[in-house]
Amino acid sequence: MADFLENSDFDMYRKLIYDESGIHFSATNRSILESRLKERLREKKLDHVKQYYDLIVRNKEEMKAFLDSITTNLTRFFRNQAHFDAFEKYVIPELMKIKKPTGDYKIRVWSAGCSTGEEPYTIAMMLKELLSPPWSAEIIASDISLKSLMVGKEGFYSDARIVGIPEAQLKRHFDKVEGGYRIHEELKRMIRFDYHNLKFDSGSRNLDVVFCRNVLIYFDEAAQKASVERFWNSMGNKSFLFIGHSESLFGMNTKFEFVKTEWACFYRKHLS
Repeated sequence: MADFLENSDFDMYRKLIYDESGIHFSATNRSILESRLKERLREKKLDHVKQYYDLIVRNKEEMKAFLDSITTNLTRFFRNQAHFDAFEKYVIPELMKIKKPTGDYKIRVWSAGCSTGEEPYTIAMMLKELLSPPWSAEIIASDISLKSLMVGKEGFYSDARIVGIPEAQLKRHFDKVEGGYRIHEELKRMIRFDYHNLKFDSGSRNLDVVFCRNVLIYFDEAAQKASVERFWNSMGNKSFLFIGHSESLFGMNTKFEFVKTEWACFYRKHLS
């Protein structure tokens, strides 16, 4: 088995990764790609990276497994609290004001790049406490990592993973079990976990809020713009987009409006 990637092999793989997912693999991340490839070659009992390349271009399931292996899944409950403060104090009241006259009492949220589920469960906890009948919520949680999605669907988190959840909400929405905590079934029913590659249209429409935080940083400018346009198409009029605090749409030719509140900044789709 080769101990390292030839430059031509590295270029071949990073082009494939970009074409399949929009993720831009820079030279600084070469060691990550090498490490993940060695793992996949060992698992598949292959001797060379070219053999594995031939496998993934013809086998869609192995391509998914490969893309899963190279993505990072850093997340936690209530990550970037300022966004959730703005969600609670500005976005939800605005949406209720907008939607009530139409008789549409459902808040539709997409957590794109949801990783192991902490973000959509945070959103679900908040909406469970903010909404009362006839209001309800529907949350789509998607990721390119099947392993991460399975963790989210299971709804079990070790003691170390529940850091950041306020004590009252931990008691209200989790059961203490051996080794950690399990999400209540009523919260799990609010969320649909689904495999999705942001390179493609999600098929969702009329969403009220999209969270896609700390995902666009892995894309180059062209892939970022294409993803943002797909978000626009998935969202209803008078809806809201949250991206990571280190991400921005400035300089990108989009139709989103920048919104600055006392809690956090985000974006709005508003057709006149």
